[in-house]
Amino acid sequence: MATLISHSPAETEAVGERLGRTIETGWVVGVAGELGAGKTQLVKGFARGLGVSERITSPTFALVNEYAGGRLPLFHLDLYRLETRQQIITAGLEPYFHPSGVTIVEWAERWFDTSADSAQSRPAKLLWVQMKTLSETSRQITYEDIGA
Repeated sequence: MATLISHSPAETEAVGERLGRTIETGWVVGVAGELGAGKTQLVKGFARGLGVSERITSPTFALVNEYAGGRLPLFHLDLYRLETRQQIITAGLEPYFHPSGVTIVEWAERWFDTSADSAQSRPAKLLWVQMKTLSETSRQITYEDIGA
């Protein structure tokens, strides 16, 4: 597990960019944190690390944005408007949890149970990112591989 402190949106994007440069096909990145914690900033950097040149926006209303312009396809999901696993299933989002590229899921705690006894219900390649607001500009970012 790694923990670091970001002091600006640009630093948060830089963390995402470093992760995006090294990620491989088949990974799901679950990003959890309260509203305004910087989840989308992290995704913007991640996309840049993958070489995606398109403008990255949060798919809060669309639920998923797909980007094909980088070294791997990027699927960006936002589960904010969905409150239960059943709503996620009904929305047809399950295939994105076994990607042919990389999937990043904002509000991932609404789908994934990160407790040790739930490992069977998680993707084999799951990078869990927890973001916590420390101040108006500072964020604590903790990440670890908790795949099945």
